[in-house]
Amino acid sequence: MNYEEFLNKKKHNSIDYGITPKFMPDIMFDFQKHVADYAIRKGRCAVFLDTGLGKTIIELVVASNYVQATNKPVLIITPLAVANQHLLEANKFGIEDVEHTRDGKFKKKIVLINYERLHYLNSSDFDCVILDESSILKNFDGAIKNQINTFLKKVNYRFLFTATPSPNDYIELGTSSE
Repeated sequence: MNYEEFLNKKKHNSIDYGITPKFMPDIMFDFQKHVADYAIRKGRCAVFLDTGLGKTIIELVVASNYVQATNKPVLIITPLAVANQHLLEANKFGIEDVEHTRDGKFKKKIVLINYERLHYLNSSDFDCVILDESSILKNFDGAIKNQINTFLKKVNYRFLFTATPSPNDYIELGTSSE
C-alpha cells in the first residue's frame, strides 16, 4: 500500500441516509427549497438558519416527504410556544395530516409534541424525528438532552433545526452532534 492509498483509507466520507424528495411547495424561496432538498437527501443533518428564514416550512416539507416515503408518522419536537406556529404554517402551505398531541395519542402522520411531554411517546412509532429549536441540547449534562438522545438512538432519520446552534461555546455544538 502506498501513502496515497493509506490516506484514502483514513478519509471520512459523507453518507447519505435520506430519500429523494417528491414534495416541494412552489411558494418556497429557492434557498428554502435547496435546504429542504439537501436535508431530505441526507436523512440526518442539522439546519442552522437565522430567525425568519423559514425553518418551520422546511421542517414541515421534510416531514411530509418522509411520511410519503416511509408511510410512518414523523415526530416534530418543539418548545410548547412554537407548536401552534407549526399548525398555522402547515395550513398556510397546504400540508395536511398535522396534529399537536399533549398526551402521546395521535391519529395523523405529522405529530407535534413539546420537549417536556416526549415521555408519552415510543420512539419505535417513528422513522423520522425533527427537533425544532434544538439548541435545547446545548447543556452537556441536561436531563432533556439525555432523554432526547435515548429516544433518538433507534430512529433512522434525524434532523436538528435552530437559529442558535452554539450561542456560548463550541462544546455546545458537540452536544448537538451526539
